[in-house]
Amino acid sequence: MITPVFITTWPFGLPACKAGIARLNEGQSALNAVEVAANITEDDPTVSSVGIGGLPNAEGVVELDAAIMDGATHAVGAVGAITDTARPISVARRVMESTPHVMLVGQNAVRFARAQGFPAANLLSESSRLRWEEWKKAQSAADVAHFKAPTKELTPDNHDTIGLCALDRYGNLAAGCTTSGMAWKIPGRVGDSPVIGAGLYVDNAVGAAAATGHGDEMMKAVLCYRVVMLMDQGLSPEEACGEALRYLIRKRPPEEHNGYGAGIIALRKDGAYGAAGTRSGFRNPDRLWTWAVAGPHEAEMREGPYFTVDTRAATLQDNIE
Repeated sequence: MITPVFITTWPFGLPACKAGIARLNEGQSALNAVEVAANITEDDPTVSSVGIGGLPNAEGVVELDAAIMDGATHAVGAVGAITDTARPISVARRVMESTPHVMLVGQNAVRFARAQGFPAANLLSESSRLRWEEWKKAQSAADVAHFKAPTKELTPDNHDTIGLCALDRYGNLAAGCTTSGMAWKIPGRVGDSPVIGAGLYVDNAVGAAAATGHGDEMMKAVLCYRVVMLMDQGLSPEEACGEALRYLIRKRPPEEHNGYGAGIIALRKDGAYGAAGTRSGFRNPDRLWTWAVAGPHEAEMREGPYFTVDTRAATLQDNIE
């Protein structure tokens, strides 16, 4: 029997990782485990970048993106810019299983969710509302006008996503990604999280990957598809994540575009796992690239490694200035 493995991004993903591995150990499918685990984070109002409590767009509206991919069937469901609806990854799964489509967006995604029995929900927590009001006061009127790009406060601490990858005892893989996206974004902006190949990808014969970071940049490299294809060529999960990030950095140098960075987790068909993050944006004194993993051991946090375009992996000591 295959030993189940579950991995998630970020410290706030640790409770989700624990919930996911528990479901796998019960014999549930990787797909079910990913959905249930993602719901844990989506329902947590203390996480300001996912689900309820997520930071809003420039007009104070929380818009959520999510996707889920089932390795066993190679089926996918996604929602983008959905409002007033909790647990968007569950709505995404319903899109996958109840329609011939992959993605629904905006108000039509909301209409679909209501028709499927998902109730209306207030996503804007008091904490997020206050942070948005503080940000709004610091902007000029033009900066927060409809469809006017926000010019400030696109910082590394307001765009984190939870990515999840699972391998069940039957040898099937699944991945999920769910987020409230970049804080103070232009209304209607959709990031990498619900875009298949960018925010997540699964090939049941090879492996799964999920990403976090600056989605507008990661979409330009189809980052997670690249990771899975590199694993298919024989690279380890960590090597595949690192090579994908080096490609991204070569094509979109942080010093020329932005330094908010990217991080990837990857899980291979045989249960091997790994991760990598860019040094730029993901190796700061108050911000480290950390991720959670559970398998034959209890769920635990890992850090790094960090990659740049010139080195394969920077050790922790190398990164201490």
